Amino acid sequence: MKGGLLMPCCSRRTLMKRGALALVAMGALPRFLVRTAAAGEQAGRRKVLVAVFQRGAVDGLSMIVPHGDPAYYAARASVAIARPAAGSADASLDLDGFFGLHPALGPLAPLWEERRLAAVHACGSPAATRSHFDAQDYMESGTPGVKSTPDGWLARALSARKSGTPSPFRAVALGSALPRSLRGDPGAIALASVRDFAIQQDGSGAVSARRGFEALYAQRSRDALAGAGRETFEAMRMLKAADPQRLAPERGAQYPRGRLGESLKQIAQLIKADVGLEVAFADSGGWDTHAAQGNERGQLAGRLADLAQSLAALDRDLGERMADVVVLTMSEFGRTVRENGNRGTDHGHGTAMLVLGGAVRGGRVYGRWPGLAREQLFEGRDLAVTTDFRLLFSEVAMRHLGVDARAALFPGFAAHLADAPGVLG
Repeated sequence: MKGGLLMPCCSRRTLMKRGALALVAMGALPRFLVRTAAAGEQAGRRKVLVAVFQRGAVDGLSMIVPHGDPAYYAARASVAIARPAAGSADASLDLDGFFGLHPALGPLAPLWEERRLAAVHACGSPAATRSHFDAQDYMESGTPGVKSTPDGWLARALSARKSGTPSPFRAVALGSALPRSLRGDPGAIALASVRDFAIQQDGSGAVSARRGFEALYAQRSRDALAGAGRETFEAMRMLKAADPQRLAPERGAQYPRGRLGESLKQIAQLIKADVGLEVAFADSGGWDTHAAQGNERGQLAGRLADLAQSLAALDRDLGERMADVVVLTMSEFGRTVRENGNRGTDHGHGTAMLVLGGAVRGGRVYGRWPGLAREQLFEGRDLAVTTDFRLLFSEVAMRHLGVDARAALFPGFAAHLADAPGVLG
């Protein structure tokens, strides 16, 4: 991986191991470090984007169920989600007479009714690949079909955003490595855990903050990296002073104990600590359901329940702060319309994405529905893409984060808000 501090006598490294702080950026000198001196001026609430990547390709046809399309049930003998039925816990929750929520997403139903949650269906990439690796790379770089793009779309959005004096914690990913979408010029932090806040050097175990890392630079006072080393610790002190871990979930919010729930809990802590967070990123895995997918119950239902409980907890925890927050879910592609012989689904094309909070015009499923009859399918097998994911991402970046519409957010693609889904007011 490119990025990280340039260690003396060594090549670039990511300062990360197990539960430590990863200080990652493109280039030898991470730019967020040189902004730390101004971090004391950071205060107050900002617009925040929380991106949740459902890695493995979520079955959007089970997440947002097209129960009004008869071809859906004809193609899925065992994994289809039942049509809405009054009083039934094992049926989709009707949204608009045509689409329904998977019953495991029940915790999100109140947000839909309050018009703070929306969905964009038949959304995805124009690239036809069914490779997880390639499709994720294309989505995170924002350049479908191009593997040579050096930076990610969220990094470009931050570069183009006018946000005053940026904080060293303006972009944070909860995880052991920086995601592709945040690699780039502004710099970003990957935190395995807010609790485990220390610097460790790859290949050599823990390095004591004062006696190890600072000492490393003490003998190189004339080196530009000496200042960067000191500023690194200023960033550490800033977060320690804010002490986000002290901020327990509010209003009775209960996060599930899995990876996503823990990540969103810590993102909420960072938001409430007012450390200048602008973009947060969290991963959610386990969506590659080739076998034993299940329907209203089973493997997929369990993953959807975790997603719904995590998002609902974040919304409850942040309370009125959700007016400044937008949560965007994404997945590299969807699943085949027809189930396979293992009662699962294979790699597909279009899927569904969720948008929650902020100025979301919720209570609607956006996007043109292409239909599921065989002649309407992509390559005769998949839900066709009618909304390019770059249009949705552009709308979120421009209307929520305030990125200039003239910014080259997606190289080679002209994103006009007039063509966007319209999910944000």
